[in-house]
Parts: sequence; C-alpha cells; structure tokens
Amino acid sequence: MKKSTLLFLTIFYIKCSYAIWYEVTGVATIVSSEEVARIHALEDALFKVVQFSGADLGSINRLRPYLKSDQKEYQFTNHEVRYISVQQQKIQNNMISIEAQIDIYPSATSCHVDQYKKTFLLNKISLAFPEQAVIGKIYNIGNDLTHMLNHQLDQESKSFSSVGITDYEINKNYPERLKMIAQDTGAQYIITGKIVDLTTTVNKKLITNDIIQRQFAIEMEIFNGKSGRKIYNQNYREVATWPFSRISKINTKSAHFWNSHYGKMLMRVVRNIMLDLESQISCKITLPEVVAKFRSTVIINLGRLHGVKEGDRVQLWHIGSFIDRKGLARNVVNQSKITLTVFRVYDNQAELKIDQEDLGRSIQIGDLVHKLS
Repeated sequence: MKKSTLLFLTIFYIKCSYAIWYEVTGVATIVSSEEVARIHALEDALFKVVQFSGADLGSINRLRPYLKSDQKEYQFTNHEVRYISVQQQKIQNNMISIEAQIDIYPSATSCHVDQYKKTFLLNKISLAFPEQAVIGKIYNIGNDLTHMLNHQLDQESKSFSSVGITDYEINKNYPERLKMIAQDTGAQYIITGKIVDLTTTVNKKLITNDIIQRQFAIEMEIFNGKSGRKIYNQNYREVATWPFSRISKINTKSAHFWNSHYGKMLMRVVRNIMLDLESQISCKITLPEVVAKFRSTVIINLGRLHGVKEGDRVQLWHIGSFIDRKGLARNVVNQSKITLTVFRVYDNQAELKIDQEDLGRSIQIGDLVHKLS
C-alpha cells in the first residue's frame, strides 16, 4: 500500500513548525450523486495521507462528518490532521478526482504506537440469503470478501494482526465455545460478518442497455476472545452500478470484478470496516499471555509481527478465579510488582527476563503482561 501511495504524494517539510504538507489525489466513482462521490474522494485522499504518514487511522472517523459540507478549506483543532485545502476537482468517465493539500502532525502517542498489535481471528463472511446471489452467480462473494478484509486488517491496519480465517460457527449464545476457539488460535478478538442484502433494481431503457443497481449490506460483529462476549457490532449499506449482464457468471476473484464500480464500492466498505475497528478497538488494552516459563525466563504469545522489540519492558498481571455465592466461576486480574524485559524476539513469540527473580515463582501460565510506556 505504501509503495503505491507514494505515486500520489508530494511532501513539503516546514522546518520552523515541523509540519508536513501532503499533496494528494483522492478518487471515487459517481453512483448516487456527485455530492456523495465528492465525500468519498475526500475520504480517499485523507486515508492515503494518514496511512503514508503513520498517523492514527482510527482518527479518520472523527473527521468524516465535517467532510459532508462542500467547502474549499477545512480546519481542525486537537487532531493530527490540521488543515485540508481542495486545490482542484475533476469529473471524467463517471469518476471524480480531488487534488488536495493536507497539513498533518503525526503524533507519537497514538494507541497503535503505545501498544502491541492485537490479534484477531476472522470468521468467513456468510450469505444470509443465498438466493440473492443468483444474478452473477456470486455465491462465493462472502469467502472472497473475507480474504480481502483479512488482508486489509493484517497488512494495512496499525493495530491488528491476523491469526487466520476459520470455518467454525461463531454463535453469541455459546461464549464458552468462543473462548475455546480464541484460546486455540491465539486470538484476542474474533470478527464475523453476514451479508444481508444483495438485491438488484433494474432501470429499463428503450435505446441503451438496462442499468442495474445492486445493493450491498453487511452486519459485522466482534467478540472478545477472553470473555466470549460481543463487544461491538456495526451495519454497513451501500449501492453501486452492477455493470455485468444479468445472465453472466462473474468470477469474484478476478481483477475485472474488483475494478468495476461494484467492486470498488466493496473495497471502500472493507476499508471503512477497518477504520471503524481502528477507531473502536485500537485503544483497548493489548493482552499478551504467558505461554511458557523456564526459571527466570518466560515466553509470551506475541512477537515481531505484533510490534514486540528487544528491550521492551512489561508489567505482569496475575490471572485468578473464584466461585461466587451463586456458584458461578469468576475471573479476577491483579497487577503484580513484577516487571519483565524482552531479550529475544521471534515472529509470533518473545522471550523475557524476569526483573525481580525472587518474585518469579508466582508467575503462572496464562498470566498477562502489559507494555510499559
């Protein structure tokens, strides 16, 4: 992503204030109106700049409402993005492009900087009504969308790292089962989705070909792997032109599909899902777990891919359990006086030295650690 973004960005350094100006071009397809497409193009420009600069992706959501007003200039306070100036706007071949200058101050205290990446397990996105996929025979759209979302979160997000995709049934009514799945896969969160609308509307034309508009609606849910409880849900709905024949069989893995108006709309939805997760989840505490212990050394289940570095210091939290008056098992987390220092890092694990060796006997498999600032 960063490699391709470089083609769109021109950077100006203002030495006196350490500001960075970016010149960027955002693009979007015109579907319902030019006004809506303009907003999408501005969002595209903003995403490219924030992604390239290393700023907080989760902060983009807070700016979206302000982009709905048709202005040449936008100014913000208490935000990494300080100023947006629309330099030029073009409409060609049903596409809108906006050239903008964006002033940005990347912060060194964003959540993705202060914490390790959170691990997630992605459940395959299902079709609530498979009969709606008959036009184009896009019965595999859920599976292909799952892999695209997995790639988006794993490769382009600042806060998440994927442990893979699962076929297991994810049911909110069985939290203990979800906890077992999360534990077996090493996931802090489980993400699942269901496509609930793929219906089409045909605008018949006497001379030209009929125009098919196709809906897309998806319900996303996130479960905490430690508790098995749902912590977040969000619905997304969009519509775009379906440029293919009603009797064609469409390969939803092909570049031809993803470069169409409908495919580009789906990519925008996937990006918005990632941005919402960055906004809602990135500042929640990351919980690496002790998975092994050897004398004065412990191993945790996060490593280089999650941002762990040699020399990092972490605080240990003990995990305990008790039975309450109603006979229900309860977990309790207590902060200890033990700190540990990372001295060896692998892709998905790290080895840590116990700083207070006399307290090391109290460390148990399953205890948690939290990165110290």
